[in-house]
Amino acid sequence: MPPKRKSPAARRPAAGPAAAWGGITETPTPPPEDVAYPGVIALHVDASDTAQGIFRVQQTVPVRVGKLVLLYPKWLPGNHSPTGPIDKLAGLEIRANGRPLAWSRNAYDVYAFHVDVPAGVSRLDVRFQYLSARTRGEGPVEMTDAMLDLVWSKVSLYPAGHFTRHITFAPRVTLPAGWGFGTALETQSKSGARVRFKPVAYDTLVDSPIYAGRHFKRIDLAPGAKVPVHMAMVADAPRYLEASEAQLQPHRSLVTQATRLFGAQHYDHYDFLVSLSDVMSPKGLEHHQSSEDGVHAAYFTDWQHGAPRRDLLAHEYTHSWNGKFRRPADLATPNFNVPMSGSLLWVYEGQTQYWGFVLTARAGLWTPGQFCDALAQVAARYDRGRPGFGWRTLADTTNDPVIARRAALPYRNWQMSEEYYSAGQLLWLTVDAKIRALTDGRRALDHFAKRFFGVGGGSFATRPYVFEDVVDALERVVSHRWAGFLRARIDAHKPPLDGLAAAGWKLAYTDTASDFEQAFTRRYHVQSGLMYSLGLALGKDGTIGDVRWDGPAQRAGVTSGATLVAVDGLAWKPGVLTDALKAGTRSKAPLELLLKFQDRYRSVPVDYHGGLQYPHLVRVEGKPDYLSQIIKAR
Repeated sequence: MPPKRKSPAARRPAAGPAAAWGGITETPTPPPEDVAYPGVIALHVDASDTAQGIFRVQQTVPVRVGKLVLLYPKWLPGNHSPTGPIDKLAGLEIRANGRPLAWSRNAYDVYAFHVDVPAGVSRLDVRFQYLSARTRGEGPVEMTDAMLDLVWSKVSLYPAGHFTRHITFAPRVTLPAGWGFGTALETQSKSGARVRFKPVAYDTLVDSPIYAGRHFKRIDLAPGAKVPVHMAMVADAPRYLEASEAQLQPHRSLVTQATRLFGAQHYDHYDFLVSLSDVMSPKGLEHHQSSEDGVHAAYFTDWQHGAPRRDLLAHEYTHSWNGKFRRPADLATPNFNVPMSGSLLWVYEGQTQYWGFVLTARAGLWTPGQFCDALAQVAARYDRGRPGFGWRTLADTTNDPVIARRAALPYRNWQMSEEYYSAGQLLWLTVDAKIRALTDGRRALDHFAKRFFGVGGGSFATRPYVFEDVVDALERVVSHRWAGFLRARIDAHKPPLDGLAAAGWKLAYTDTASDFEQAFTRRYHVQSGLMYSLGLALGKDGTIGDVRWDGPAQRAGVTSGATLVAVDGLAWKPGVLTDALKAGTRSKAPLELLLKFQDRYRSVPVDYHGGLQYPHLVRVEGKPDYLSQIIKAR
């Protein structure tokens, strides 16, 4: 038998004596150990103050005499980054036997609160507030007058020195009167607006958020199934909850198709937590037995134009298998304050992005044409819209949860960020096509999915993996030099675009946007298709959001952040620029763009005559059509 691999956390040295940097001495935080924390921590969150957006927290922590460190979660699962919102914790009070205790925190590790527990004290009473963002400029909006998203990692402290799976919490919440709620937690009792949940391990609690709202509906997505799956929805208004049977059926089919793909369900129930809102911030975050799926309010009522966001539920649902049950070893940390590393995010997120698209099509949430248009948009991004591969690799972008943290970036196409999602998706298309070619279509990436993610007979326990495990599972599907095949693509200075041709299709550009591209522009108010021609992305108010590095616009001196005021002497409004690009194919004169940046106006001539360029997929004659086989319902 091969030697047993130790997890990255197990290989880390224990914390040493207090260390000093720049004359500041840091008190060490006890490292997590695989031992149970004595007693149960009671946690009550009053989430009823929707007018002011304040979550009020009370905790009762059983303790022993001596030094105690309480941690605020820093490295958040699903974010893969040190983004715990410590800036929104306020009013911390720690009391023992009714008397306040002094607490302190280090200058560098600001997520750790140190307190000395005096003799005669067996429990601490902890109180603080989580001040949720009131505007999107302060962070994601998590509480409105109609709904809220309660994330337990943001409203709790936990003791250092223990694996989170060995710390038990007894949670309860007070919601606004009359609100419904959805969560993967199991209710123990309910009295009016107060809900008490069954005690759970802290890692399970953090993995089980609550969506609650004034306008609430719960729908069964697996009628009669042994393992129940529901969709719990909150909305800005009651009309947004009205979904037709034709709209609900593909959501039910999503559950069927995912179960057939992976072959096992690693949960005893699952809840899609869906917010239909233009006020609460959109969201997509995976959990083992639920997912947070924040979509626009008109997800159902404007179904005809909603295709570009419709893969969200499939993506987050796939994470129950890929990311929660099977997890890269360097992301499987023993608590939420041990640093994570994302070296395998091209599997965690990349293959999830791949299956998210595929399952959306297999379930009927997309038509085959919409799937192809969505994939064309992704492929074009790497064909013409990500020149940053000239200096970075796909593997290097797995560092972005620490580098960029999803912040807005100037010249994003050159910097690149989180390419392990969509470039990773294209990589797995290449793998799928290769498996099919090697086996004359008898095997596919589906066989890898069932072997890798469907193991354990429905076990809930997380199974970490390393690169060699991925290679071994591929080898068991079909023998090939998979280690070299994968490394040649994730370490390359070019995007993995060879999968399209291998699947029997190719990327082509025309002057007509697909219905999917038009819906994307309508929904997100960004003319991203201009990136493939002129080399810029344009917002609804004329703001230039990004400029393609070394593209026609950048070579002429156009900058991101500028506002387009006029085109060839005509005041800008939607349609003026596209009309000028069409006319430019018949003229040798440069395009004249009048730009305003900060307090200056300047006219920039752009020598571009290639017209509009919108991506589409077309068949490669004489090659097997693997793509159509990939999205066929099982």
